Amino acid sequence: MRLILFPLLILLPFNLFAKAVKKPEANIEKRQAPKNAEAPVILTTAAPNFCLFGGQSGKAHHGEASFMSVVWKNDVIYVGETHDQPLDHAAQYEALKAMKIARGSRIAVGFEMLNQTLQPVLNDYAEGKLTEAEFLAKIDWQKEWGFDYAMYKPLFDFIVQNKLRAIALNVPKKVVGKIARTGLESLTPEEKQYLPEKVEITQHKKYNDYLKATFGGHGSSPMAKMFTMENYLASMAAWNEGMGARVADFLTLNPGYAVLVIAGNGHLLYNAAIPASVKARVKDVRQASFYTENAEKCPETMPKEHKDMANYVWYINHPPKPEPAPAASPMPSLSTTTLSLPPSTSPVPGK
Repeated sequence: MRLILFPLLILLPFNLFAKAVKKPEANIEKRQAPKNAEAPVILTTAAPNFCLFGGQSGKAHHGEASFMSVVWKNDVIYVGETHDQPLDHAAQYEALKAMKIARGSRIAVGFEMLNQTLQPVLNDYAEGKLTEAEFLAKIDWQKEWGFDYAMYKPLFDFIVQNKLRAIALNVPKKVVGKIARTGLESLTPEEKQYLPEKVEITQHKKYNDYLKATFGGHGSSPMAKMFTMENYLASMAAWNEGMGARVADFLTLNPGYAVLVIAGNGHLLYNAAIPASVKARVKDVRQASFYTENAEKCPETMPKEHKDMANYVWYINHPPKPEPAPAASPMPSLSTTTLSLPPSTSPVPGK
């Protein structure tokens, strides 16, 4: 598991966002399925291959049939990512297609990539009211997320083509950053609207050790000195709880639906982040998390250090990255100072 540092750059002041929609809309039953809703969905077994191991048992679950079985019997599927790895996004796409076969159009896709204030725009795009160009302009994808949209495009296209639901999960950066600087108690009522009424600081030892390692990894950085460990852990809890509550709200409002969560691996690591938040809020919810891990080939046995990282560890052979061009400036950009932990995780734990 590669350690991904939390991008401290996001903790600097940000412009205020428009007021968010607190919960996803519930009137989904009235939406009509597209004309091609019954068209067969084909899984792409070439890349990535289905090299899966049970995270707790270490048992191999290789092949399309095993993958489909896991996806079909769960209400919430988490497929983590390293943000800049195209094949991680291909794996997420495979999960979405498998869910479509099992659930038809009763699916929502939750994106860490979009903060809650963008829900109205996301609704319009999912419902076909906006072109792709209009959608990207309204959400300002490059500023909001920064990673190549082409990697996420198949997911969004599938949502639009099949009239699925989509949920903007993320807590606005300014809120997470403020908590890291001055604590949960410093939030205004307006800022608190993006979080559940109760934010639980995780007591999961392995996950807390992971967060402490990401914090310590910044060393003597001037920005690292802006925060205390206590506030840092609180900001991570608020981040995960905010996204988990969004998923839980949707499931509560829409019985019978399944949700695919697209987020950095650090947000599902050890099932201690978003999955734990959802489990605490939705009775008897059935969940399965897939941690995506780089491997040149499918291992014969799961490495011991990967035990418990998620319900399943998905080994994917990522092609070598091209050598970066010489930087014009020694200062990293926001898009390169990502928070990728386990394979990247977004402004929180990354890979």
